[in-house]
Amino acid sequence: MTMQANAKRMEEFLTYLTKDIGVRLAGTKEDAQTVAYITSFLERSGISSRVETYPVLSRQVGKQLLELEIEGQWKQYPCSLFSSVPGTEGKLLEAPIVFFAGPVDYQRQDLSFLNGKAVVHLGCHIESRENYRRLMQANPAFMLFVDIRHPGDVPLADGMFPAYTRDLGAKPTLNVAFKDAWEWKQKNATRARIQIEGGMVPSQSHNVIIELHGSDPEAGWLYAGAHYDTQADTVGADDDGSGTTILLEMAALLKDRPRKRGIRLIAFGAEEQLSVGSASYVRKHREEIEKYGHFMLNFDSCGAAMGWYKINGNGPKAMLELVQEAFQERDRFAGMSEEVIPYTDQFPFAVCGVPGVWVHRECCSSGCVWHHRFDDDLRHICFNELALCCETGAGILDHLANCESMPFDRQIAPEQKRNLEIQWSDLYGGW
Repeated sequence: MTMQANAKRMEEFLTYLTKDIGVRLAGTKEDAQTVAYITSFLERSGISSRVETYPVLSRQVGKQLLELEIEGQWKQYPCSLFSSVPGTEGKLLEAPIVFFAGPVDYQRQDLSFLNGKAVVHLGCHIESRENYRRLMQANPAFMLFVDIRHPGDVPLADGMFPAYTRDLGAKPTLNVAFKDAWEWKQKNATRARIQIEGGMVPSQSHNVIIELHGSDPEAGWLYAGAHYDTQADTVGADDDGSGTTILLEMAALLKDRPRKRGIRLIAFGAEEQLSVGSASYVRKHREEIEKYGHFMLNFDSCGAAMGWYKINGNGPKAMLELVQEAFQERDRFAGMSEEVIPYTDQFPFAVCGVPGVWVHRECCSSGCVWHHRFDDDLRHICFNELALCCETGAGILDHLANCESMPFDRQIAPEQKRNLEIQWSDLYGGW
């Protein structure tokens, strides 16, 4: 029996998520509003669910001011405060500028030249606890981060890793536009000043869990996930309203199907803070996942009207081939990767030894043009493509839930396993 997704229903859901609710930062009232809407949608569809909560720091920011001194004149520029870092408590901070090339300058033996400076940091992620520790020890006044993956003319939104800032401290850190940073360098900007009202506030976020039980409790569980939260100042139609829409439509397609293995579909919160929601889930259910988990299918940023599918997986070749063939049966040829990527909700499950894949849809060499931008909205979404992706995912889960024995084992290559453990400890703070 072929399962057919309802593209119109998917459009209605994503329209409400992006237009009626809008920006969905972790721990805000919009976070809670989204969970209420998801659970209401499921109830109307005859699907039961439960909600688990966990603590987060919620980004609640008012005024954001950034000014640069160029040729003796102060000029204002747009900016976006990173999540997981403090503001300035409304005070004006001013400091001399220094440029720091993140991809290479951590090779320097001495970073003391950053002390008291406004650091224009080329590169938006510091994927090394030791480098971040050295940066904090250098004691900059504040930092202006430039996303060198997406060299555009607007500041993107992003965050510092919560485990880093919790363990090693943090400075006010703003994301700035690549084009603006280029101008500062060309025109020999000398000083910067910032003023940020608000910052991070203790709150809570949620995971919405749908359990579709199988006939054999010992046959184990399959998992599927997507995140419903967004970065600052974006309604996140693609990242990851698209994945959430796919997830809920898959629940509608699968709810009445017979199955041997159970399926858990989870809408995660706080992914944009480095998969806090999925990390919370695996920490809480670690024993069960390690014993019964067979596969994790994650959808994140799948809605691009023009582009191609990219499947990143950690697990046996047979798993990757199965997913690839499922897309090929629908005339979609996906690029494949086995890189360990810590920025998806599939990652914590892989740390638990569960093979899995992250499915996304790219439209340029850096991923998506609208990544973490204000214009990640419905204009870029193709709902027929979302429906196709949903049907493909539902077909994969339905097949794996009903086959007599799993067509692949739980093996993750030793090198991948080592990388998973290293990044789990370094970026996430371990268990």
